[in-house]
Amino acid sequence: MRIPNTHNMKTTTFIATLFLACSTLYAQQPSLSDIDTFVGKVMKEFDVPGISLSIVKDGKLVAAKGYGIRKLGTSAPVDAQTLFGIASNTKAFTATALGMLVEEGKLEWDAPVINYLPWFRLSDPYVTRELTIRDLLVHQSGLGLGAGDLLWWPYSTYTRNEIAHRLRYIPLATSFRSAYAYDNVLYLVAGEVVEAVTGQSWEDFVGTRIVKRIGMAHSTVTCNFSRDGNVATTHAKVDGRLQIVQPDMSSNTSPAGGIHSNAEDMAKWMIVQLDSGKLADGSRLFSPKTTRQLWSLVTPISIASPAPELEPLRANFNGYALGFGVRDYRGHKTVSHTGGLPGYVSRVFMIPDQKLGIAVLTNQESGDAFNAIVYFIVDRYLNAPKHDWLAAYKRTAGRRDSTNRAAEQAARTSRDSTSRPSLSLAKYAGTYRDPWYGDVRVDLENGALVMKFSHTPLLTGNLEHYQFNTFIARWHSRELRADAYVTFDLDEKGLVDEIKMKPASPEVDFSFDFQDLRLKPAASK
Repeated sequence: MRIPNTHNMKTTTFIATLFLACSTLYAQQPSLSDIDTFVGKVMKEFDVPGISLSIVKDGKLVAAKGYGIRKLGTSAPVDAQTLFGIASNTKAFTATALGMLVEEGKLEWDAPVINYLPWFRLSDPYVTRELTIRDLLVHQSGLGLGAGDLLWWPYSTYTRNEIAHRLRYIPLATSFRSAYAYDNVLYLVAGEVVEAVTGQSWEDFVGTRIVKRIGMAHSTVTCNFSRDGNVATTHAKVDGRLQIVQPDMSSNTSPAGGIHSNAEDMAKWMIVQLDSGKLADGSRLFSPKTTRQLWSLVTPISIASPAPELEPLRANFNGYALGFGVRDYRGHKTVSHTGGLPGYVSRVFMIPDQKLGIAVLTNQESGDAFNAIVYFIVDRYLNAPKHDWLAAYKRTAGRRDSTNRAAEQAARTSRDSTSRPSLSLAKYAGTYRDPWYGDVRVDLENGALVMKFSHTPLLTGNLEHYQFNTFIARWHSRELRADAYVTFDLDEKGLVDEIKMKPASPEVDFSFDFQDLRLKPAASK
């Protein structure tokens, strides 16, 4: 038996290890030209005019750049400083603000909200008493999905404080802390908490204490600002055609979704988050203890099996932390969030153990686009098996569209087109009142019923008869893409007792929470 040459074995092992290390290093630094090519393909496939992309790794900037154009019909390019609405990615800034105040001793995560806002109420006294600062951020209060969003969206005349006061009239959909249901309105309440304990508005606190200190020089903390400069225009598909749509200009929801940022600034934000609050000058915005709070799962979210094309997304855990979603991807914990406003959608995706962060901001409403880009880049950093994310999201988008078309066709087929309203149109007219929203008018104008939400100017539309005592509200602003069934329930006297509403299509955004309204004739109040 031949005795092995241990010197050669050590040398071979060293060379093999060096080769693997170099291969891994190469895999962790994907070609930016390959990324550029892939982003271009995604933009073409999903009809996205412009994209802003940030990549950070190991505390350093890898890329901050723009692709495409700011506005259809123009040639102005998106660059690293072009502003996009980051929408609900703002929630992480609000959570971070609360964490900073906890460190300063001005708040406690598990203290009741009413300790700081004595006037605050939800519909259940027990929940009002027990709801904590932490609970404001984790979507398990008992409010239903998107409950109360009609108080602020589309643009409403209600102030942030008025919205917070009206939450007491919204019935809870589930028991306290028993289920996950995404909401925006409790982040508005979190903004009120910031003001109550600091004497500064949410905008002033986040703008000066977070955005400015990080060096996010171009970012704004509100939707209400001039868009004449280097700002991406909002686009969406309306009736199947890509067009410019009106941006959200309301500041009443800023703590939930008001920040506008760009590739350069979002890179700085991710570097600070991934380094547990450490700033470029060596000082700290917050401590590692706060990072652990922000990134620790609080509300479990059920894990559904992914579509076959998206099998790499199969997860072992999934949930919501404080302003971030947390789950696993290919054996790594991820910390991420998405955002959506009219004409803007975005995603921030971080893998803490790799010190990797990716932000994709777009000026078109395609989540398939930002997801394909994120996973394409992540897989290359993880040296994962190749997966055709563009084809995968193209197929799932096609199947989703087919499912939605089938649902709409089924509704049309089941409609009794020969039925007639029980009452003359004039008897449906009047003022109706919901306890949490307020007044909605139904007027008879030129022989047609018109519905008008008193605090939401854009929610004005004709009521087109559907069947029996159900109509469809066709909002005059077709950009809303939120037509709704409107059903008039009659009492034993044949008079309208209540109006119930619900979205008329599965494509209607959940923030149009028409189903939560219970509109009673105002005269009966």
